[in-house]
Amino acid sequence: MPFLPTAPVRIQPYFGYRNRERLRITARALRSRVGRFEKRGKWRAAKTMLGQFASHEVAEFPVELEIARPGAESQRHQGLTDKEGFVHFDIRLDPEWAYDEGPAWETVVFHWKTEGEEQCLDAHVIAPGTDTKLAVISDIDDTIIETGITGDFRKVMRNWRRVLMQMPEERIIVPGADVFYNALGGGDVLTAGEGHAGETQPTTARPFFYVSSSPWNLFSYLVTYIRGRGLPLGPIFLRDWGLNRETFGSSSHGAHKRAAIDGILGAYPDMKFALIGDDSQGDLTAFADVALENPDRVRAIFIRKVGDAMSPEELNAKAKLKAANIPLWLGASYDTGHKFLASVGLLADEEARAIVDSVERTDPSIAV
Repeated sequence: MPFLPTAPVRIQPYFGYRNRERLRITARALRSRVGRFEKRGKWRAAKTMLGQFASHEVAEFPVELEIARPGAESQRHQGLTDKEGFVHFDIRLDPEWAYDEGPAWETVVFHWKTEGEEQCLDAHVIAPGTDTKLAVISDIDDTIIETGITGDFRKVMRNWRRVLMQMPEERIIVPGADVFYNALGGGDVLTAGEGHAGETQPTTARPFFYVSSSPWNLFSYLVTYIRGRGLPLGPIFLRDWGLNRETFGSSSHGAHKRAAIDGILGAYPDMKFALIGDDSQGDLTAFADVALENPDRVRAIFIRKVGDAMSPEELNAKAKLKAANIPLWLGASYDTGHKFLASVGLLADEEARAIVDSVERTDPSIAV
């Protein structure tokens, strides 16, 4: 039951993405307060997090999206939220719409009315650019943030206690993820503030996309975590949870990630991708399926091992990737992945040296 069923309607925007032809972005209409993820005691933390899950979605709510290109008047597109409060925009762009050489964040603006008053809020859309040939698609749980959910029901519940009782700054980053990800593409450069539709900001050297089986309710929490750890920001593809088989079924994790990855690859047919995940939720088999069906689109696969022995399905996926000459890295720590990155040509010389230098500073015994 929502805590604030009569609170004013607010719009929660999610990061969007575009290519030359289409712009896609989603938002959600909610009756809830904006989450402030500050460390102020475990009970305040629990209240903040429960507020994220107990929000009241607003159906059939009109929302406008304002977009603009330099030198032209802005355009407004009308949308209406669905029964879960989501409004999805998929806009065909004018052929003259600018598309820079390098990656950039572009500002769009959501407009709506609350109690008769006009409201607006900036949102951001990533545009990879014409010269971008490689992007990264990454999992989240146990890939950049420790959860410990591999194993029995008790471990799963312990992770949910972490979500409810710990703020983003208290969560443990997967060791080496910050060095590894920053070498691949750089850290957070998207600044907050009041902007105007059509304004641009630089983004990381390579675009990042995140796919996770976590619910959309955790979007702001995850963005706060990614920013706080200096990891690259990018569109995050989460799930709408419900008390049904689609949410908790054994195949649901892989199906959701597969659909999200297929959508990203389809949006950027001229780009290749590095896929990064872990072995706690079937990422190896899901990524292998993608790579084997798109062998010219997947540059390499990185799987962080957090479980025990590989399953028959994972062993089969590993063998198929090897036969198809698709590079695969399996390791318990990102510290051991720097050689692999350099060997498959994912890093420039300076980036490879940065990883090597960082690894040697943390563990001089590692031979490079």
